[in-house]
Amino acid sequence: MHGENPIKRRQSRKIMVGNVAVGGDAPISVQSMTNTETCDVAATVAQIKRLEQAGADIVRVSVPTMEAAEAFGKIKLQSAVPLVADIHFDYKIALRVAELGVDCLRINPGNIGREDRVKAVVEAARDRGIPIRIGVNAGSLEKDLQKKYGEPTPDALVESALRHVEHLDRLNFADFKVSVKASDVFMAVEAYRKLAQQIEQPLHLGITEAGGLRSGTVKSAVGLGMLLAEGIGDTLRISLAADPVEEIKVGFDILKSLKLRSRGINFIACPSCSRQNFDVVKTMNELEARLDDLLVPLDVAVIGCVVNGPGEAKEADIGLTGGSPNLVYIDGKPVSKLNNEQLVDQLEQTIRQQAAAKLAANANLIARSK
Repeated sequence: MHGENPIKRRQSRKIMVGNVAVGGDAPISVQSMTNTETCDVAATVAQIKRLEQAGADIVRVSVPTMEAAEAFGKIKLQSAVPLVADIHFDYKIALRVAELGVDCLRINPGNIGREDRVKAVVEAARDRGIPIRIGVNAGSLEKDLQKKYGEPTPDALVESALRHVEHLDRLNFADFKVSVKASDVFMAVEAYRKLAQQIEQPLHLGITEAGGLRSGTVKSAVGLGMLLAEGIGDTLRISLAADPVEEIKVGFDILKSLKLRSRGINFIACPSCSRQNFDVVKTMNELEARLDDLLVPLDVAVIGCVVNGPGEAKEADIGLTGGSPNLVYIDGKPVSKLNNEQLVDQLEQTIRQQAAAKLAANANLIARSK
């Protein structure tokens, strides 16, 4: 990759969501949320497995009823990835999923109600080593804060969050993370900046209700990109009105662009022009679809002509430069020539071979270090 990463991450307390560390020096985790009916166990498990395959570190499941809580227990038994239960209002649901092995509870102490109920949930979490996520959302601020501020603002979000934090502090419970989400990019970014200076716990990033696949991706990339570049954020969820698998892909793409996570292929591709010696757009569409399963981090440059092609190809793990003939580079050196007819097939084969070699080399390195 080009250069060192200049991002200095905010130091936060490390918590464990199942076997996934969040905060401290842990990699920024990527999560999504199921949109199936939780009581439909088979459909929810199937979606969780698809999210696992896409690389999800953590998956959240909405648990609105006691019936859903019982279903959650069955779902948990069939899921390898850590599961967060999303719970509002009814503290008994939180107590039940704690018994059933939940990895994290998403609650707001304020809407759980009486102090004794909040205490019961916190004690259940403490006894079982379950962390809590405080989830503040601009769309569901407390009535007194709505009245005080007149409308959702960064300060209103932070005040709501600190109110919930204080609740957990009073109960001497420190294993929690916090989110202050808004659909407005500036509001969310400012709220996270302010909160980051006031607590030591990890921050769960998100632009809530960001929109459809394209517009929501752009809005999330802009908002989360601003925060991540400042070192703020320990886990993230991209909120898209789309297949949840797309949320995972976008999350990893954002982290990849900032060199905060490397997972799968990082493509460097030109937008194409009349100088191109092969159809760059078609080639890229085919390669992305075919190589979606590869998890090994590799930089692959696909450049249509010799103007920027050789320079980009030499910096990448694998590079293709259009020319007469088209040239393939591996680790900066030209190794083969490709004609346009077999270009995608042969390039895919080369990428898979290099990915396998890198995987084997890493395995040997790990084995030698033991």
